[in-house]
Amino acid sequence: MKAEAWLFVICSVFFVLVAPAYWLIAKDPTGTSALVMTALLMLLVTFYLGFHASRMEPRPEDRKDAEIAEGAGELGFFPPYSWWPLWCAATLGLIVFGTAMGAWWLLIIGVGLGSIALCGWIYEYYRGEHAH
Repeated sequence: MKAEAWLFVICSVFFVLVAPAYWLIAKDPTGTSALVMTALLMLLVTFYLGFHASRMEPRPEDRKDAEIAEGAGELGFFPPYSWWPLWCAATLGLIVFGTAMGAWWLLIIGVGLGSIALCGWIYEYYRGEHAH
C-alpha cells in the first residue's frame, strides 16, 4: 500500500498547490472551494493508506527484493457477463425521466421495474448458469 499512498501524496501536493493559485488567478470561490475540498479528501486517503501501510506486513508489490512468483495465487472473484446492470440503468433512466417530466406514474413504474432489476442483479448467482 506504500505505492498507493505515494500516488495520493503526489496528488495531494498538487491540489494543495493548485487551490491557492486558482484563487489568485480566477478569484472564483466555487472552484477554489472545490479544489480545497479535493485536496482535503486526497489528504484523508493519503493518511489512511499511510497509516495502514505502516502497520501491515509489506505486500510483494511493496518490497524491492520480492520475486514475481510471490504475487501468484488467486486474486479474487471476477463475475461473468450480466444483463442486470443494463436493466438497472434503464429503470434508473426511467425514474429520472419521470421525475424530470413530472410524470409521477412513470416514476412509480420505474421504481417497480427497478426493484425487480435490482433483485435480479443481487440474486443472479443463486440460480441459473452461474449459481454457486
